[in-house]
Amino acid sequence: MPKIFLGPAGIPLSSRGKGSVDGVKRVKELGLNAMEVEFVQGVKMSVSTAKELGEVSKEMGVRLSVHAPYYINLCSSEREKIDASKKRILDTAERAHAMGADAIAIHVGFYGDYTPEECYSMVRASMGEVIDQMREKGIDSVKLGVETMAKETAFGTIDEVIKISKELKGVIPYIDWAHTFARQGGKIDYGEILDRVVKELGLTHVNSHFESLKLRNGKYVDVHEPIERNSPPFEPLAKEILKRDLSISLICESPRLEEDALIMKKVLESLGYRL
Repeated sequence: MPKIFLGPAGIPLSSRGKGSVDGVKRVKELGLNAMEVEFVQGVKMSVSTAKELGEVSKEMGVRLSVHAPYYINLCSSEREKIDASKKRILDTAERAHAMGADAIAIHVGFYGDYTPEECYSMVRASMGEVIDQMREKGIDSVKLGVETMAKETAFGTIDEVIKISKELKGVIPYIDWAHTFARQGGKIDYGEILDRVVKELGLTHVNSHFESLKLRNGKYVDVHEPIERNSPPFEPLAKEILKRDLSISLICESPRLEEDALIMKKVLESLGYRL
């Protein structure tokens, strides 16, 4: 039987307090069991606050992951931007470690002036340096998750994230199912991807995002929509997860956050799974 961790990307919209500790408590009240802590606008949480958050999440039985800042580009043609990006990843990792989060979702970069192959080499080198710095600081429990991306200008095809995860210990795919669906022209084989990351990488836990995307001029674009849009549909993914004995985090990135996470929970329950 799989072990599923389901919850919102960030503090639930219905949370009475605005802090992450309040958010974790609300996640528990809602009957969910995961939350992604959002550092997308910058790492503004202190290490001591991260430790406090970790204690509360452990007490509540809520699994934490983290999203790194958006201002990261390891394929920049400017050295200072790459160095700043690496620092943002390391700062995120320090907080993730302090709160006991298992993984960080990272938008690693855009091809820009480089070919996908050149960008891959740059990302691999920088991620390797960050992992070395993490080890020096004793940060050994946090995985760097390279997120699959929707835009064709961005590093993050399913093949790229699996390849770099094979080559760098401490790096994993952070699968955004909708991004991958868009990148593949509105098609996705959930079972094939789950089997690949388990068989090729030996993962015991899969980190992922779920939401729907907007269809614009016949093409899916990276504008997040409620999951009722079915682009992609959730139920087929739920069925593929339930066929397998695996552990997975499903972080809802719909604009409705916990409301749609609860719809996802209902779908799982209709298929016989209880969180």
